[in-house]
Amino acid sequence: MKMKQLLTPFGFLALILCFGFMGKLNAQLSEANYRIYSVKLGKEVTLNEIVEDMANADVLFFGEEHNDSVTHYLEQKTYELMYRKFGAKTTLSMEMFTRDVQAVMDEYLQGGIREKHFLKDARVWSNYKDYKPMVEFAKTNKLPIVCANAAGRYSNLAGRKGQKALMDLPAASKLFFAPLPYDTASGAYYDKLMGLSGHSAAPDTGKKIMPVMSMGGFSLVTAQSLWDATMAYSISEYLKQNKGQKVVHVNGRFHSDERFAAVTQLKKYRPKAIALVVSCGSDAAFPNIDWKQYLSLGDYIVITDPAVPRTYKD
Repeated sequence: MKMKQLLTPFGFLALILCFGFMGKLNAQLSEANYRIYSVKLGKEVTLNEIVEDMANADVLFFGEEHNDSVTHYLEQKTYELMYRKFGAKTTLSMEMFTRDVQAVMDEYLQGGIREKHFLKDARVWSNYKDYKPMVEFAKTNKLPIVCANAAGRYSNLAGRKGQKALMDLPAASKLFFAPLPYDTASGAYYDKLMGLSGHSAAPDTGKKIMPVMSMGGFSLVTAQSLWDATMAYSISEYLKQNKGQKVVHVNGRFHSDERFAAVTQLKKYRPKAIALVVSCGSDAAFPNIDWKQYLSLGDYIVITDPAVPRTYKD
């Protein structure tokens, strides 16, 4: 899925219809459509228990499959529960928005610009309908959103020409991604990347593409690591400037599963930050889940009902 601007009359009509569908679907979703397992406690728990655990943590990495309806429902519920418990100390951070559109996000949340201009200038993903409820909740409750990611043009440049090419960019451009040089994937995470049958080199969607070793010299490791480092750096800088905040960071699960990627990078930028990792995905065996196979993925494992329609098809 590529990011698209939803500006045509047909696009707006489609968006409205999608919101109507998603609203009806969300109204029908319940605890029957997912199971949550605490690795620490060794048992199934509730969403409230994750939120309670955040009293002792700084960042909740919520790893999603981008088209999982139940996961989007849970993200919204988690955000709302966090706000009920922590109030204005709650901050949403998102992979889906890049650092260079932070001003656009702030303008929209403050009510200064119209939604149609926000949709265009923030370069929202084509499945923005899945994230709009969280953005609108932040706007209604005057909560900040961190636009955490690096723009695709920078990850593409890094993948094609390496970090040296990023170093040659104008100083103003370097504000929009992690400080150089950034750490690249190593160890088990590097092996995981190299073992992929393909992970999108466009803004992360989880779509399958060519094998890593057949990408014509494009370094997926360098590109992916820029996303991870930039998201971690964005969270770190926000925490540095806003003491005591509780950050809910939403990203594709590949960026946080096994505490790799953005979670590892956060430890570099802010070693004392305490992070909890939620890994969400579906299992055909639902609701009869073999939790043992998922224990390495995070602090909390969420398995969703595969029978619930996806928000879009891969």
